Amino acid sequence: RVPSAGSVENLPGFSEGEFWVQDFAATLPARLFGDVRGRDTLDLCAAPGGKTAQLRSIGAQVTAVERDENRMARLRENLARLRFEAGTSLCDVRDFQPKALADCVLLDAPCSATGTIRRHPELPWIKSAADIAACTDAAAELLESAAVMVKIQGLLVFAVCSLEPEEGPEQVAHFLRRHPEFARVPVTPAEVYGLAECVDAQGDLRTLPSHLTGSGGMDGFYAARLRRLR
Repeated sequence: RVPSAGSVENLPGFSEGEFWVQDFAATLPARLFGDVRGRDTLDLCAAPGGKTAQLRSIGAQVTAVERDENRMARLRENLARLRFEAGTSLCDVRDFQPKALADCVLLDAPCSATGTIRRHPELPWIKSAADIAACTDAAAELLESAAVMVKIQGLLVFAVCSLEPEEGPEQVAHFLRRHPEFARVPVTPAEVYGLAECVDAQGDLRTLPSHLTGSGGMDGFYAARLRRLR
């Protein structure tokens, strides 16, 4: 936690690659894979690279996929600063074809970002129902593409920094109805630092801006962990 505002580049250790920046909630989806040491892992829609760095730091063999050239450049700069080696692919997830199916696939899908409302209080005034619908439709396409990249018994974690049910739990419910070869693997509080309030009744991760307010709070995030059974 940084107690005062300022440029992150001026913090001690930044240029030396001693740390990278993530909101606390954004660190949780990658934890849902468990022990990833040596496991082939895809980080889809990966820029600016916080989750790629997180996964690489705990031993995963990561390929980061990002379609935006400028955002990919930032991801590669971050990996170089941190001295992490990871594969990168400048490609739309819907067109990406991995060399082999992966043990772990993380899709942090583009969304309305309403979970960042504590940092962006203007969101209720600039986001519309049409925005939510467009994000939901696009994420559904990305989720379909991500699903075919997972090997049997592999894990798919779908995440969005949104508070909207259409973008999170309803998206996953629709996906599971279409794909009986996948099943939800419920999250336990022990996997998210004992924060039982961050696990919903379905066993999915659901953080809120009201959580951990005494320690600076966190973004609103939703994530579901799914296993490919066949």
